[in-house]
Amino acid sequence: MIEVNLLPGATRRTARRRRPAFALPDLRGKLGKFDRMMAFAIAGWVLGPGLVGWMFLSTQHQKSEIALDLDQAVQDSGHFATVIKANDRLRARRDTIAKKLELIQDIDANRYIWAHILDEVERTLPAYTWIITISEVPDSTAGAPRFQIDGRTGNTFALTEFMKDLEQSPFVRAVRLITTSMTKEDGRDVHAFSLQAQYEIPPSDAVQTIPLFKPEE
Repeated sequence: MIEVNLLPGATRRTARRRRPAFALPDLRGKLGKFDRMMAFAIAGWVLGPGLVGWMFLSTQHQKSEIALDLDQAVQDSGHFATVIKANDRLRARRDTIAKKLELIQDIDANRYIWAHILDEVERTLPAYTWIITISEVPDSTAGAPRFQIDGRTGNTFALTEFMKDLEQSPFVRAVRLITTSMTKEDGRDVHAFSLQAQYEIPPSDAVQTIPLFKPEE
């Protein structure tokens, strides 16, 4: 209802709308919040199983790959173990063969010691000098064999030359005179002598050797 003040000097009263005795609450903000929560809940229910399923399948796939890698690693390990054992056996056989070859070469090298000694004695023997015997002298301390030469010569100069030339041989060292005396050979006076010397391993360039086995190409 509208009221009008007709009295002079009275202040004008503004009309006020009466508030209804009962008013409904404003639910728009709450409904908006409820809609968002509901949307999140629905999205969670819809996307959650799919995400869980994807994670499960991805984990299973990774597990399968790891299992395959593990099986392959086990197979490779067994294969490599077999190869290593075979390689060890080959190395053992190679070492055994190398030791046998070394022994054979040592025996082969020592086989020509007396051939070298006889050759050097014959090469350095001067005129009017001859050999009666050449024998090995037992000597446990010597690394190389020692030998003794018993012979005859017409004069001491030839004996001195023989000792000097024999000492210069690359196969002989430590030449020394043991005994010398006068004796008769076929009615003539000659000098009987005994020398001792030791075999010496010659330098590598003094002897030409041929390997038992040709190197692999």
